[in-house]
Amino acid sequence: MVSERGLQVLRAIVQDYVDTNEPVGSKTIVDRHQFGVSAATIRNDMALLEDEELIAAPHTSSGRVPTDKGYRVFVDHLSQLRPLSGAQRAAISTFLADPVDLDDILTRTVRALTQLTGQVAIVQYPSFARASVSHVEFVHLGGARVVVIVVTDTGRASQRVAFLQGDLDESGAAEVKGRLAALVTGKPVAEAAQAIADLIAVPEESGQASPEASTPVDAAMRTVARIVAEELDEFRQDKLVMAGTATLARREGDFRGSIYPLLEAIEEQVTLLRLMGEMVADEQGLAASIGRENAPFGLGEASIVTSDYAGAGTRSRVGLLGPMRMDYPTNLAVVRAVAHYLSRLLDEDESSR
Repeated sequence: MVSERGLQVLRAIVQDYVDTNEPVGSKTIVDRHQFGVSAATIRNDMALLEDEELIAAPHTSSGRVPTDKGYRVFVDHLSQLRPLSGAQRAAISTFLADPVDLDDILTRTVRALTQLTGQVAIVQYPSFARASVSHVEFVHLGGARVVVIVVTDTGRASQRVAFLQGDLDESGAAEVKGRLAALVTGKPVAEAAQAIADLIAVPEESGQASPEASTPVDAAMRTVARIVAEELDEFRQDKLVMAGTATLARREGDFRGSIYPLLEAIEEQVTLLRLMGEMVADEQGLAASIGRENAPFGLGEASIVTSDYAGAGTRSRVGLLGPMRMDYPTNLAVVRAVAHYLSRLLDEDESSR
């Protein structure tokens, strides 16, 4: 059982180690912090913390550094988060001002986070399980070239250029657009995807081309339908937006082993999605997963801090990934502030539609 003063000593060690990247000794604590006790008393407190495996000596006769268990106790006993400065709040507001669409909002979000914290920034796309297709646009560019645009009622949009097998005149293009809109507009994404799949499957199941598919309009309809199906499938996949990967290389010395597992997780995304999905948030929507807690995901030397945000009628997460030696109070405060701002932006965008 750690005493109240022991927790204060642990807090001092974490703060000093994060600031200096140097092991912290009892004399340093006495000099920098107002405990009102001798260095011998602090050494005794540090010995008890070491017995609890909250701190460790990286070298013989050196100071002490926090363990992943020590970081966990430190985070669990944070009495308050470090308030953001006026400059930090202004930076968040500036970064996220006047976004074009959801993709732009989330891209700006991760850029703001990595600029403010120097960590890898991660934001999870809102779940589109309950989204509906609000608009499908089919723009004929002339000849065989067309642009296909799909938009959901939650603000997600995609745009693809496609090449038809043959030329299509303007009246044919208008007919394709009308039939496509009638097929999917107003339907939930999953239902729209099924309608497209049924359309495509009919001649494939019969083993021969349908009579209708012999016309240029029907051939174009099937080509465009396949594109829409691919985009709808993309909408249904969990997805992350990230920025700041280069910060891992600059802080490679903070990792005892290779940073390759982190780079692999960032590239593949599946691992991070699983990890973020299993993190348990507190009543404020904040969560932290530290060191060995991430070992099942191959990220045993990394920490992730996240905050929930509301979007598309569901709750998703925005967060930071980095070494265990990170400024937890500031990073948690920043992700919370950005999450609140992001929730407000998405709420305003949904209300305006």
